[in-house]
Amino acid sequence: MSNFYCEYCGTKASSIANLTANSCHRHPNGSNKGKHKLYEGSEKSKYSCKYCGNSASTISNLVANSCHRHPDGSNKGKHAVAL
Repeated sequence: MSNFYCEYCGTKASSIANLTANSCHRHPNGSNKGKHKLYEGSEKSKYSCKYCGNSASTISNLVANSCHRHPDGSNKGKHAVAL
């Protein structure tokens, strides 16, 4: 059975339909102002930020923290998971 994850918050679901049907508390437009976005990469033991290379064991742990190399400015956005 496959797991599907939200790119923005790391929420796990058993199907794409279940994941994308619900609002995301870490959506870029604001908390619950958009749906979960499917992470299209594979399941890994470590996930890395595409801006700075920082890594974490889960998507949710990675995207919870600010990124010092975020395109909007240092610590003005969260880490973004790389594929």
